[in-house]
Amino acid sequence: METQSWAVLALSWVATLFILSKIFPYNHRKNTLPPGPKPWPIIGNLNLIGPLPHQSLHKLSQKYGHLMQLKFGSYPVLIASSSEMAKQFLKTYDQIFATRPETAAGKYTTYNYSNITWAPYGPYWRQGRKIYLHELFSSKRLESYEYIRVEEKKAFMSRLFALSGKPVLLKDHLSRVTLSIISRIVLGKKYFSESKHEESIVTLEEFQEMLDELFLLNGVLNIGDWIPWIDFLDLQGYVKRMKALCKKFDRFHDHVIGEHQARKEAEKDFVPKDMVDLLLKLADDPNLEVKLTSDGVKGFIQDLIAGGTDTSATTVEWAMSELLKQPDLINKATEELDRVIGRERWVEERDFPQLPYIDAIVKETMRLHPVAVMLAPHEALEDCNVSSYDIRKGTRVFINTWSIGRDPAIWDAPEEFRPERFLGRSIDVKGQSFELLPFGSGRRMCPGYSLGLKMIRSSLANMLHGFKWRLPGNLRAEDLSMEEVYGLATVRKIPLVAVLEPRLSDHLYQL
Repeated sequence: METQSWAVLALSWVATLFILSKIFPYNHRKNTLPPGPKPWPIIGNLNLIGPLPHQSLHKLSQKYGHLMQLKFGSYPVLIASSSEMAKQFLKTYDQIFATRPETAAGKYTTYNYSNITWAPYGPYWRQGRKIYLHELFSSKRLESYEYIRVEEKKAFMSRLFALSGKPVLLKDHLSRVTLSIISRIVLGKKYFSESKHEESIVTLEEFQEMLDELFLLNGVLNIGDWIPWIDFLDLQGYVKRMKALCKKFDRFHDHVIGEHQARKEAEKDFVPKDMVDLLLKLADDPNLEVKLTSDGVKGFIQDLIAGGTDTSATTVEWAMSELLKQPDLINKATEELDRVIGRERWVEERDFPQLPYIDAIVKETMRLHPVAVMLAPHEALEDCNVSSYDIRKGTRVFINTWSIGRDPAIWDAPEEFRPERFLGRSIDVKGQSFELLPFGSGRRMCPGYSLGLKMIRSSLANMLHGFKWRLPGNLRAEDLSMEEVYGLATVRKIPLVAVLEPRLSDHLYQL
C-alpha cells in the first residue's frame, strides 16, 4: 500500500513537470561565454592579479585568448587584448559599452561622478562631452592659448640650461612645465607657489602630491568595488584616503572659483579668459539640458588639470628613457631638427608636420609605454553578443593597451624600441587606429588629446633640440631600469636622472 502511494506521488510529479514544461518551455541553449580561468568562491579570479595587473592579464591572455572572461569578486570582467577586440568594444558596439561602472574613486574623488571620466552614460555625460569638444578644446580655443605654451616652454628651457652639467631629476621639471601650462589655460594663472617665499594656497610640491595621490587612487584595485558587501570595511584604507584627498581639492577649488566669481561680478562687460570662466558662464546658462552645478564645475576643473599634467610628463619621461638607452636614436632626431629648424630658434607647433621622426618617437613611446596601460573600464548597458560570445548586462570591460602594443601579429620585434616602424605608415593616435590607443577611442575617448599631443611633442622636440643628453656617472644604458608602477598613469618605478649640456646659442636660453 505504501509503495503504491509513492508510485502515485511520483507519477503526479512527472505529470506536473510535463505540464509546466509546456507552459514555460526551457531554453536549452547554453550561453557561450569567452574562455577564462575558473573563478574561486567570493574572490573570483582576483588571486591571479599581481602588482602589475596589465602584465598579469597579458600572461593570462596568452593562454586564454584575446578576449577572455574572468570574475573579479561579484562581477564578470572581460579583457580585450587585441586591436580587433578593442575595435569591437570601442567602435562596433560602442554605444552598448559607453558607460562606466560605479567605483569608490568615481564617487569620492570626482564629486559623485561629476567629471567626464567617471560620469555614467546619459544626458549629463553627453552635455559634458559637448562642452569639452566645442567650448574648451575647440581648435580656435587651443590656438588662443598658444602664447602660454610658448612662454612656459621658454621658461622650461631656461631652467634646464641653468642645470647644465648636473644630474637632473627629469620628471620634476616635466611635471612643473605641464602643470604650469595647464594651470594657466584652465585656471587663468598658477595657483601654486614655485618657491617657499611666495604666498599661495598650495605649494607646487603639495599640489603635485595631490595629483599623484589622485592618479594612484583612481587606478588601485579597491576590493570594495568588486565585493560590495564588504565595502563598508574599507579593508585597504583607500576610501579613507579618497575622502581626505577630496577635502584638499575642495578647498583648492573653492578658492579658485571664489576668485573667478569675484572678478566676474566686478567686471561690467565680463569676457571669459580661461576655462574656469567658461564653465562658470555655462553654469549660469538656463538653456543647458542638465544644469551645471557647483560640483559639476569642480569635477570638470579636476578632470582638466589631472588629465593634462601627469600623462604628458610621464610620456616624455618614458621617451627620454628609451632614447638614452639608444643614443643613436637621439642623433637621428637631432639631425632632423637641425635640418628643419636650424640652430637659431626653438621648435614651434607649426613645425610638427615637418618632423616625422620626432612624431615616430612619440608614437613608439605610446606603443611600448602607454600611460593608460588599461583604458578606464567600460560596462555593458544590455545583454549582447560580441564575436559569437554572449555578454551579460553589467559585465565590465577592460582594454589592455599594453598587451596590444606587444602583439607580434601587429608589431615586428614588439619588445624593441624602434621609432622607424612608424615612418611611412598611416597609424595615428586619434582613435581610428586600434593598434595604437593612447587616448582611447569612440564615445569615451579623451576629449583633450589634441592639447596633450601638443605638449608632449613640444617638450620632447625642444629638449632634444636644445640639449645633449647622457646618463649620469658610470650608469650604462643596459643598466637603466625600465620597471613600472601601476596606476591610472603607469610611471617609472625609478625616476629618470640625466645630465644635459646646451647645444644651441646661449642667447636662446635667456628669458
